[in-house]
Amino acid sequence: MLDSRRPLNGPAPAVPAEGRAAPGRLARLAGLCGPAFVVSVAYIDPGNFATNMAGGAQYGTMLLWVIALANVLAMFVQALSAKLGIATGRNLPELCRDHLPRRMSLPLWVQAELVAAATDLAEFIGGAIALNLLFGVPLLPAAAVTAVVSSLLLMLAPRGRRRFEAAVAAMLGVVLAGFAYQVLLSGSLAGVAGGFVPRLAGTDSLLLATGIVGATVMPHVVYLHSALTQHQSADGGRREAVRASRMDIAVALGTAGLVNMAMLTVAAATFGGGDPGSLQAIHAGLGQVLGPGAAVAFALALLASGLASSSVGTYAGQVIMAGFLRRRVPLLARRLVTIIPAIAVLAAGVDPTRALVLSQVALSFGIPFALVPLVAFTGSRKLMGDLVNRRLTTVAGVVVAGVICALNGLLLVEVFTG
Repeated sequence: MLDSRRPLNGPAPAVPAEGRAAPGRLARLAGLCGPAFVVSVAYIDPGNFATNMAGGAQYGTMLLWVIALANVLAMFVQALSAKLGIATGRNLPELCRDHLPRRMSLPLWVQAELVAAATDLAEFIGGAIALNLLFGVPLLPAAAVTAVVSSLLLMLAPRGRRRFEAAVAAMLGVVLAGFAYQVLLSGSLAGVAGGFVPRLAGTDSLLLATGIVGATVMPHVVYLHSALTQHQSADGGRREAVRASRMDIAVALGTAGLVNMAMLTVAAATFGGGDPGSLQAIHAGLGQVLGPGAAVAFALALLASGLASSSVGTYAGQVIMAGFLRRRVPLLARRLVTIIPAIAVLAAGVDPTRALVLSQVALSFGIPFALVPLVAFTGSRKLMGDLVNRRLTTVAGVVVAGVICALNGLLLVEVFTG
């Protein structure tokens, strides 16, 4: 039907400004989303596979509340990192270099690089194990294949950052789909509500809970997130960018949290009371109990996790070097260097799952060096302007940083003494 208010050949009637603003604002918000999906893969890396599956196998769904708590803490930390980049136009390594004593820059860079290298070690090994499980490729060649494929992903960043974000999000989707399929096969959703009631069952469960929470926040993506958001306020919409980052974090890390919970519930339904001990044993057990489809889904999810998280780890290393030292090396050259430790570990015959655990221990050392400056900088009005943390947020940041650092300390004590 023709609109009688509009001339047939004339211009369309004017649309009120508020009518035009909504779709434009939604489009801008959507355009600011994406960095959290890059960050989120660190929370479902191969180390999480081993930890969550062990927790479910030994204690059923009892530790679901621990994963939920860990996810909330991770969201809080990543929200601070994203806001830091938006408010200052600088990333965390750059701010450390500019506002901390000069003599601290080199040690901070060294420890941050070691954290990134430990991350790459875990991801390469995870990808290699997945290729071995899927195609029978020996671990050494499989690690090389993982390096090549993840390097292709890196070629999308940073010039094609949107494509890089989309590729990483697609990998996250593969992991989610793989575990959703296993959940359906195992019927593991029955009785999960009780897992969100906080409780523990002795010292061993406390130590495992400590490991889950303490190893949740990954220092390399705390550095990286601030870099991915540091140019989002270029058009002046800082508060809008912060709102978009919160939405981005809620969706991306919420998805990662669901994946971690799915890992635990699948292990609870499949293994019920005994720790399989390795990723290979988990794969075999899933095949025996749930069928070959579940085993394939697990291996594909592990492969997607290893490829995506290794790319993100190398990207984070680039940000760390550029921020602390004002130096850059080509991403592909960095990739060649970071594969050396993984090749050395596999060539030495070290148990791959054990190597994954030790890499998580190395990450624990880097937590305070990322969290303490993050809380301090976001609480500085001089740096943050009107986006400075409220007093309650700063107090919460101090508590969260203290809890995570303490839990990582307990984890380190247990590893080296127990």
